[in-house]
Amino acid sequence: MTSADEVAPLTHGFEVIGVFNPGVVRTGDRIMLLARVAERPKPGHPGRIGMPRIEQGGKVTVDWEPESEFDLSDPRVVRALNNGQSRLTSISHLRVFHRNEDGPGTWSADLVLLPESPTEEYGVEDPRITTIDSAHWVTYVAVSRHGAVTALASTRDFIDFARHGVIFPPENKDVVLFPRKIGDEYVALHRPTARTDFCRPEIWLAPSPDLLNWGAHEPLLSGIGGWDNQRIGAGAPPIETDDGWLVLYHGCGSSGEIGQIGAYCGAAVLLDRDDPTRVLRRSLEPLLRPLADFECSGFVPNVVFPTALIDAGPTLAVYYGAADEAIGVVNLSRDSVLDSLQ
Repeated sequence: MTSADEVAPLTHGFEVIGVFNPGVVRTGDRIMLLARVAERPKPGHPGRIGMPRIEQGGKVTVDWEPESEFDLSDPRVVRALNNGQSRLTSISHLRVFHRNEDGPGTWSADLVLLPESPTEEYGVEDPRITTIDSAHWVTYVAVSRHGAVTALASTRDFIDFARHGVIFPPENKDVVLFPRKIGDEYVALHRPTARTDFCRPEIWLAPSPDLLNWGAHEPLLSGIGGWDNQRIGAGAPPIETDDGWLVLYHGCGSSGEIGQIGAYCGAAVLLDRDDPTRVLRRSLEPLLRPLADFECSGFVPNVVFPTALIDAGPTLAVYYGAADEAIGVVNLSRDSVLDSLQ
């Protein structure tokens, strides 16, 4: 749909390596897309790796460090051999794209949301958008030396954005909001990342009175098969159906090779409409697997990472990040998705 080749970097001497993992909503006759744009410093220091960060005031600085001092097995995140601390090899911002729903497939790019606060020192990533009443609420990942947190922003027109700060501390990603209150509370799904392996990775659920203060956290869903035994997290914000809340999520299994990342796939779960802590049915096998060339080859190969869903009645348009490099969209039959759940 769109890719890194079509977007220019914001920083001189950098190159865009990916446009992916978008939040998407329909507003009137337009489709609004808020995508993560990742860029990295161009090679220029033999034997050294560049690790960008944003200083106070917005200046981008690159720390060039000897490659021999880092574990480079993951192209996205390198780890210092002496203390195990991680740094990103790219820095991300969020960019607004839009087009008419029934018009040509060309996307226009407008506003850029840049990292601003100290908790966004290494960039902002992976937005999800939920429309509640007349406002669009954006949850996104902010990364810094303190870890990955989830922050909140809101907009009514995709021109002016209000930033509301951190709502889930480190390490927490894949936060999606339900599109209405359930009872008297807002509800979110989130993915805490533990450093101990007491259990399989899990999606958790939490309520809030105001979208800012979250508590009463409880586990909801864990991986069950080889394809989701390493990572699991909410993808698109839930949509309400007659059968319950339909949630797309991603799962990642082991590659079987040390230091390598397994394939990311998409699946679905159905939650009770009145009590979303109740899992009614779920996918036992993925609905979406990396199959196309642009899903299997890229900055991180073999990735289908659903992040948005446009409900068009009998058809569900699923937007996803592909290989941490591009954005794809696939139309699924609502009935087929629901019928596949067990």
